[in-house]
Amino acid sequence: MKRTSRDIRTANRYEVLRQIIAESPTSRQELAAATGLSLATVATLVGELLDLRMITEVGFEDSAGGRPRGLVAVNASGGALIGVDIAETYVHVELFDLALNVLARADEDMRPGESRPEQVVAHVAAAVGSVVAQAGVEAARVLGVGVSVPGQVDRDTGISEYAPNWDWHDVPLLDLLSEHIAYPLYLDNPLRACAVAELWFGAARGHGDAVVVNLGTGVGAGLAMGGGLHRGVSNSAGEWGHTTLVLDGRLCHCGNHGCVETYVGAPGIMQNLRELSPRSTLLHPEDQTATIDALARAVAAGDPVALKVVRDTARYLGAGISDLINLLNPEVVVLSSWVAARLGEPLLGEVREAVARHALRRPLAATEIVLSPIPTDPVSLGAATFALEGALQSVGQRGQAPRTGTTTKRATPARSRTAPPS
Repeated sequence: MKRTSRDIRTANRYEVLRQIIAESPTSRQELAAATGLSLATVATLVGELLDLRMITEVGFEDSAGGRPRGLVAVNASGGALIGVDIAETYVHVELFDLALNVLARADEDMRPGESRPEQVVAHVAAAVGSVVAQAGVEAARVLGVGVSVPGQVDRDTGISEYAPNWDWHDVPLLDLLSEHIAYPLYLDNPLRACAVAELWFGAARGHGDAVVVNLGTGVGAGLAMGGGLHRGVSNSAGEWGHTTLVLDGRLCHCGNHGCVETYVGAPGIMQNLRELSPRSTLLHPEDQTATIDALARAVAAGDPVALKVVRDTARYLGAGISDLINLLNPEVVVLSSWVAARLGEPLLGEVREAVARHALRRPLAATEIVLSPIPTDPVSLGAATFALEGALQSVGQRGQAPRTGTTTKRATPARSRTAPPS
């Protein structure tokens, strides 16, 4: 898709704000050096962000032999952003200030069989209402709500095109949400959300090429190439969880057999445990979270069954990650999402050993494999950045502030770009 001059200006505005958030306080000269933009362009964009009250002047610093340099910093109280993490077993929502500090959190559990669109929408609406009430923010200060939903999504139309674990097909999710939520809404999926969170604040920061492996109920890989998200031609890049790992292997929700997800997603790990020890007390057949938590505690206690399950899971995961390393040659592979967080260092160590057995020596030598260091939910954080991007995109050419707290039935999602700056 050809990018217009307005797309480029939005991308540049977003990149400058991203750098200010990461490095506050900072000077225009430092911003130009960090972004590769001209000082004149940076000065114009900083002026726009000051007009929007997203950033503020905070004084001066001495420069060698020249005039003191003016410093700018993010204006944390200049607005609020909401990030929504819709997962197969829960809805988690966080409200952030403009420095992307968490001001409020809310959780809604989704029991098996509660995956109809109207049920999911009700959970999201309740959690969004809760964080706004907790934080006590005025509706006009909420710049937008970023919504992450598993599976393949159309960012332009706000449609969840395919969520295999729920058998969703072409669900108009943002239309349904806008009947309950008055703020501007922006849709994407957890692969992109986690990748953006790592690029901004996590293990991928400062790296041009990174892979963020999401390990939850579902499995996928967020891809960063050349410092920006790689989405693919239909926003479907990263569906690594549905690549074939075992020929004629386990049946997957997508209809194929032997997908990566069926061996390393939470249900796949439960199946690994079931096959090893059918009567294990670690197994909670109807509760993924309880099973993974029990495994993590048992591994810490040295339980041999739990250690074997993690080792077997890491063998499958290591083979799949080796393919990503050989194919994409990234600087870093980040293990993210709730399964990776709970199994932690024991899983990481086993994965590193398994990858070393499979990956080609040269690309492996250039790749670091790490756990996500982000202390909050990376999906909610990444979703909030989509709302921030959308707010900046809705700013007119003359720099007027985006409309917030609207009461229209349909909030307009952000137009996608082939390679957004995030």
